[in-house]
Amino acid sequence: METLANLEAFVRSAELGGFSAAARHIGLTPAAISRNIALLERNLGVRLFHRNTRKLILTEAGERLLLSIRGNLDALQSAIAEASADKEAPVGTLKVSVPMSFGMRYLLPMLPEFLRRYPDVNIDWQFDSRQVDLVADGFDAAVGGGFELSPGVVSRPLAPAHIVAVASPSFMKGKKKPVSPDDLSEWRGIVMRWGTTGRIRTWTLRNARGEEAPAPLNADVILNDPGVMTEAAVQGLGVAMLAIPDVLPHLESGALIRLLPRWYVDAGSISIYYSTRMALPVKTRVFIDHVVEEFQHHRYAERFAGNFG
Repeated sequence: METLANLEAFVRSAELGGFSAAARHIGLTPAAISRNIALLERNLGVRLFHRNTRKLILTEAGERLLLSIRGNLDALQSAIAEASADKEAPVGTLKVSVPMSFGMRYLLPMLPEFLRRYPDVNIDWQFDSRQVDLVADGFDAAVGGGFELSPGVVSRPLAPAHIVAVASPSFMKGKKKPVSPDDLSEWRGIVMRWGTTGRIRTWTLRNARGEEAPAPLNADVILNDPGVMTEAAVQGLGVAMLAIPDVLPHLESGALIRLLPRWYVDAGSISIYYSTRMALPVKTRVFIDHVVEEFQHHRYAERFAGNFG
C-alpha cells in the first residue's frame, strides 16, 4: 500500500510543475520528493513523469493517477489529522501574523464566531505586513501573500492576489477613461515606496489574452502603506495600483472605480502559512479550518479575482 508521503509528493509535483516547487510547498527537500516519487513509480510499475531539465510532464499513467487521487488527498490528510489529534477542546494562545489593512477588514470579523466555538483559545495577533519567521518567532500561523517558504513551512492558498488600477469618480470627472495601460501615464499617480529598499514599487499588467504591459504611473504621491494609498485614492489624489481586497468595499460602494477592467497584476495568492501539515496543535488546525470555511462562505476567492472582462 502506498504511503501518503509518496502520493502527496506526486500530486504536488504534478500541480506545481517540479520537484523544487513541491518541496517548498510540503516542507521537504527536492531530493526527498524525487525519492518518494521514484518509490511510487517502482511500486506501481509505471512511469509517472517524463523528465527533462526544464519541467515535468505527466505520462498517460500519471495523468490517470492524478485524476483519480488529487481531489481526495486533502480530505484524506484532514481525516488522518483529525483521527490522530488530541480530542480535547482547543486551548491555549493562538499567535498569528496578519497584514494590517487586510487583517482588520477580513480576518478580525472572523474572530467572534471562532471564539464562540472555541472559548478556551486566547488571541495573540501581530498586525504587520512584513514576513515573519514562523518557527523562530513562535507563530502558529500567518496570513498574507508572497511569503518565501522556509524549510518546514507550508502554505494553503485562500484567494488570488490580484492588483488593479483604481481612481475616484471625482478624480476621473471630465477625463477620458483609459483604454490601454499607456494611458495611465497621463494622470497624477499614487505609488508605494518599498520600506526595505526605498525604491518605488512597479507593476506589470496582463490581460486574458496573455499580453503584458507595464503600469506607467507617475510618482506624484508617494506613500508606504496600501491602506493609506487606498484612502488617498478615495480622496481623489490620483490613480493607484492596489490589491482588490484593499479596494473591494470602495468599488462596491462606488467610492472608487476600476480602470482598465480587462487588465490586472497577478501577484500570486493570499495564503495561510503554518509550520507543518501533520500533527498540528488542535488550536492551529481549527483556526486554519475556520479561515478556509469563512473564505469559502464569503466567496473571497471569486470576489478578489481581477481576471474578468
